[in-house]
Amino acid sequence: MSGNPRVRRVFVLAFGLSLLGCAWWGTPASVRGEISATRTEHGVTITADGKPFAEYRTDLGPKPIVWPVIGPTGQPVTRDYPMADTPGETRDHPHQRSLWFTHGNVNGLSFWEEAPERGSIRHREYVEVRGGQDAVVVTRNDWLTPEGNRVLSDTRRLRFAESDGLRILDFDIRLTATSGPVVFGDTKEGTFGIRVAESIRVDTKKGGEIVNSDGKRDAEAWGKRAAWVDYSGPVADSVVGIAVLNHPTSFRFPTYWHVRTYGLFAANPFGWHDFEGNRGVDGSYRLAEGDSIVLRYRVILHRGRADEASIAERFAQYAAEAPAEVP
Repeated sequence: MSGNPRVRRVFVLAFGLSLLGCAWWGTPASVRGEISATRTEHGVTITADGKPFAEYRTDLGPKPIVWPVIGPTGQPVTRDYPMADTPGETRDHPHQRSLWFTHGNVNGLSFWEEAPERGSIRHREYVEVRGGQDAVVVTRNDWLTPEGNRVLSDTRRLRFAESDGLRILDFDIRLTATSGPVVFGDTKEGTFGIRVAESIRVDTKKGGEIVNSDGKRDAEAWGKRAAWVDYSGPVADSVVGIAVLNHPTSFRFPTYWHVRTYGLFAANPFGWHDFEGNRGVDGSYRLAEGDSIVLRYRVILHRGRADEASIAERFAQYAAEAPAEVP
């Protein structure tokens, strides 16, 4: 077992809770929603018992995104801008599109910002789209230079589910150096990102709150390594939260978090020198041609705060699960 004390704590707790896994998470089908996945000209629409849940979109900007993302109260929990004009939303960082995956330095090219001289991620094909007690969307995508040359490819698997009043999105992605060596550079600008709804942001001072698995809160959670982070706040008449959990088999678990009080919520395993405030460390990572890494996250959309939704216990159960296969 790893010498990292965070990893030891995770697996000790995970072992105990795995004995209760069926009672805790293996919810009977009678209380689970029927999740459907429907192909459209825009991507894939996900519904839960006929009600909107999410859309996987390949037609909005230079990368695939998930938008909208509807929480357990039936309200959106991510920002609409720049995909839609919603009154009252902050119009900064237009590249922060709801829920996405990119990185700010890949072979020296940024895929994080959106501009003609930046990289783009192009949807290539659907591998699997299905519904049932959960819904699964598997896609292959190419990371391209402004000239259209491929830098690398990814296969991403998204799983949508409902259980115990929660909405769950598992996001697993395999990054493969398909066109020569690939270096993921050390920058804070990355990588698995969410832009939370306007009213949830800490900076609106309406009750938004960030907390991580080590108890760091709000601005103190930025740049820290943690097994999970939760961002909660008011949406309409309810407090709701978004928890992002990092699976122990994910590359460089526990990840660093580029989570900001203005509303950015991102997991980034590469930005060491920014997060540590130390130019003497280097978080870059080189993939030889044909090699790959896999990153794994679970997004839990819940009512209330992190403690009310038992996020620590739900993380331990997630940690005990065998990871899904990513083709």
